[in-house]
Amino acid sequence: MEEVGPPNIVKTFKDFDVRGKRVLVRADFNVPLSEQGEILDDFRIRETLPTIKYLLKKEAKVVLMSHLGDPGGKFVRELQLNPVAERLTELLGRPVSPGLPVGENVELLENLRFNSGEESNDENFARELAQKGDIYINDAFGACHREHASIVGVPKFLPSGAGFLLEREIASLTKLKTNPEKPLVAVIGGAKVETKVRVINKISEKASFVLISGLISKGVAGQKITLKYPEKIVFPVDETGGGKDIGPETVKLFKEKIAQAKTIFWNGPLGKIEDEEFASGTQEIAKAIAESRAFSVVGGGETVEFITKLGLVEKFSHVSSGGGAMLTFLSGDKLPGLAALE
Repeated sequence: MEEVGPPNIVKTFKDFDVRGKRVLVRADFNVPLSEQGEILDDFRIRETLPTIKYLLKKEAKVVLMSHLGDPGGKFVRELQLNPVAERLTELLGRPVSPGLPVGENVELLENLRFNSGEESNDENFARELAQKGDIYINDAFGACHREHASIVGVPKFLPSGAGFLLEREIASLTKLKTNPEKPLVAVIGGAKVETKVRVINKISEKASFVLISGLISKGVAGQKITLKYPEKIVFPVDETGGGKDIGPETVKLFKEKIAQAKTIFWNGPLGKIEDEEFASGTQEIAKAIAESRAFSVVGGGETVEFITKLGLVEKFSHVSSGGGAMLTFLSGDKLPGLAALE
């Protein structure tokens, strides 16, 4: 199958001679933490490893930066990047410490959002970050929809390119958006109808069927939202727990549609999955997609966490590290982080 390259991105990190250079990598290590500060799912960290390992193999000095949580521009002890540093140390087999340059060519800057200049895209903060590198690589697809200093500010001051993860995300999502093998079946779950309407309308242009969760369905009806292609929307036909999960008839109906697909896109759970009693509908659909021979793309934090717990991640063709960024991209809007690399 012909590979689709990232559109309009002038350079990837393979276009640079990185030997002996400080390469500033914007990663997305915004991982879920337990109340004890332990990482619940390290998917996003593992997704950035190919870029880090490639740079180290090419004898670059790697300076990693990321945000974690929402500290509101001030220091919050619980949101320091220590757990991320510990996991990176394990995965790379070399020491990584937050906020401290260490030996063996890897440095991790402290949580970017401790500085209010990150979210306000302050030029001085961007310049300060840029001084820590000779080359800038964006490998944080999950943050590309944000106009933050580390995403759109730093590329103004350094030669810039895309990392492996960003390349792969754009290639897979471009294929889904512009040239999916048909029939395309989309599964759109979650609860916030206002964040999903644009992507439902956009993906309906190419999709044969769009299967939507009970809460999205109620939101469409309750807010009297007119969808562009109503004939393609497949609504739930029954529910359990007063709408907290899709019912057995809906599971059967959705599975029939999924079985016809050659391409599947899934974003958002179909029930209240944090409560095990109402997770079975989503679980059934996850297994049906995983067992399908279709090219399958899944994204969104909750959804990815769910399929990770089920041990199904490897069964999907592409698991996106971005929720909001993925929906923005598929809705046809420009991602500021990609525009900054053009």
